[in-house]
Amino acid sequence: MKVLVTGGAGYIGTHTLVELLGQGHEALVVDSFANSSSKALDRVRELTNGHFELAECDIRDTARLTEAVARYRPDAVIHFAGLKSVGESAKNAVDYYDVNVAGTVALLRAMEASGCGRIIFSSSATVYGEPRYLPFDEDHPLSPNNVYGQTKATAERLLTDWASQGEGRTAVLLRYFNPVGAHASGRMGEDPRGVPENLMPFLAQVAAGRREALRIWGDDYPTPDGTGIRDYIHVTDLARAHVAALDKAATAAGTLVYNLGTGRGVSVKEMLAAFERAVGRKLPAEVHPRRPGDIAESRASCDKANRELGWRAELGLDDMVRSLWAWQSANPWGYEAPPR
Repeated sequence: MKVLVTGGAGYIGTHTLVELLGQGHEALVVDSFANSSSKALDRVRELTNGHFELAECDIRDTARLTEAVARYRPDAVIHFAGLKSVGESAKNAVDYYDVNVAGTVALLRAMEASGCGRIIFSSSATVYGEPRYLPFDEDHPLSPNNVYGQTKATAERLLTDWASQGEGRTAVLLRYFNPVGAHASGRMGEDPRGVPENLMPFLAQVAAGRREALRIWGDDYPTPDGTGIRDYIHVTDLARAHVAALDKAATAAGTLVYNLGTGRGVSVKEMLAAFERAVGRKLPAEVHPRRPGDIAESRASCDKANRELGWRAELGLDDMVRSLWAWQSANPWGYEAPPR
């Protein structure tokens, strides 16, 4: 299948590209490199010996995007391109709606112009907001409590309406929980710009000496050890879910929604202890007040994805932390050279 991958140079995009090429698919990567590195695509080529095309383009550039899609004529699109920082979104709401929503509009226009009717969308568990019950299933009401989550929920509504208004259209909405880990080779991993907001990349940078101490945002939650609990999923499992969703989209119509996680919760302190085991030493940590918008616990019900996609997360906590440390220790400054 010919697959157009927006944001294909990013963390999840590169891992998915490896899986796509490994299963014989063709790919065109569309990326502006605003929050990613072209070196990540070099690593994909190194790991797969595979060929893919590249169009350097901002997702909001309707003219250039339409030209790229028309030239490639994909069978399906996997849409990763977007901004994804909860904290940043609170300060830059217009930018987040512009990229995450207007960018999706531009993509759909380009797809319509070329006759492509299948899209796999990178969504987020943040669309659920405060849990009314746990684990979250796909029928849980949507009530995002931050701008980032609101842009994802808006894009979901847009895609749902689009899929309902034409024959042969399919939108698969994949609600990620907390992607972590790195490729088993240690050659690819998460390379955030600036100070990481998420636990695992920050913790890895502490272990690599780039940050002084882990910041634990609150230890007074109603959880067994007082710290927040999240459902973490290995990025390789997540990448494989996209290929399974691609196969599903080939035979389905309308909108399909799936949670992607493990169904198991891990607290901040438990993750810290697991990472310390992987590194082989204690790591400095300090407790700070809770962050606005954080919830005590988030876990996924993945029964629907297990049943309908034939997919299941296979990699556990130890795989997550070992692979992350292999990446970070070999690449302490990510894809870039260390500063002089």
